[in-house]
Amino acid sequence: MKPVSYQELDRQLAKLDLQPLYLLIGNETYLRDRAARSIADAALKGTLLREFNESSFSLLSDSVSEALAVAAQLPMLSERRVVRLKHFSKLREAEEELLIRYLDNPCPSTVAIFIAEDLDKRKAITRAFMDNCQVVDFPVLKDGEARAWAKARLEALKTSIDEPALRELISLVGPDVQTLFMEIDKLATAAIPDQHISKGLVESLIGHSRELSNFELGDQLIAGDRKRALQTLGRLLADEVAPVLLLGLIASNYHRLAVAKELLEQGSREEVYRMVPSFKRSEFLSTVQRTSREKLADGLRKIAAADLAIKTSQATPRLQLEMLVCDLAGK
Repeated sequence: MKPVSYQELDRQLAKLDLQPLYLLIGNETYLRDRAARSIADAALKGTLLREFNESSFSLLSDSVSEALAVAAQLPMLSERRVVRLKHFSKLREAEEELLIRYLDNPCPSTVAIFIAEDLDKRKAITRAFMDNCQVVDFPVLKDGEARAWAKARLEALKTSIDEPALRELISLVGPDVQTLFMEIDKLATAAIPDQHISKGLVESLIGHSRELSNFELGDQLIAGDRKRALQTLGRLLADEVAPVLLLGLIASNYHRLAVAKELLEQGSREEVYRMVPSFKRSEFLSTVQRTSREKLADGLRKIAAADLAIKTSQATPRLQLEMLVCDLAGK
């Protein structure tokens, strides 16, 4: 099926236009998880026994046959059953064949929601997903899209914002929607009773301290300064920044450096300058110039591994973050 945007999915769900198979794919986890909840809410609307008709499986620990057996069951006193399935990129061939057979002939009373960050396009199971599922893409938002989302969220909170303040907000926080959600709610509360957010309020509440800590952590990791990187991580955790958001911050810093490296090699220095606030431009450019492509690629691989470890509860998120920082800052 042709992929659709999450906005189009919302329009379909408003009309209760439901499909038996969904594939939610991409790295924007907040919007992706929200979409999974919205699909489930639409499918189970009016159901009195929701807990008996909604199941979630991680195929790292749960068996494919068990998940598909639940998907094949008739709903209990409901029109539909909802089954969510994650972590299916490491399946054995026999397990993939079981899943493909279900994708080719799904249970009509079950809404199956498959959730992934990415898929190997060379595999037969990926083709089966693309052919049979309603695919919804969730790429990381561009800055303009993040501004539009932030503005819509503030409108829902009946709070206005200056355009320079909105640009400053995205510059300080980045395009991660989960982080934006938390910071916007904080700003909207602080804006009472005027219900208006100025650039001064953004700077005073979110402030350069968070931005400096963000850049400091990235710089310290790249520089191999393990002691100071752990100290900065500790400050951010003490500031009650959630570990999953800090992992996104580290990933965003490495991704930003990798993109800037490519732009700089193409001679697009002005594009690089637009990626960071003015007070950090010189330092950021210096970091980009002295960091190799290989180091950035290796860092992104380690970050992805830590992300999977956190999602599969291999250790506490804080411990995984500390281990990652030690690894990235290793000489």
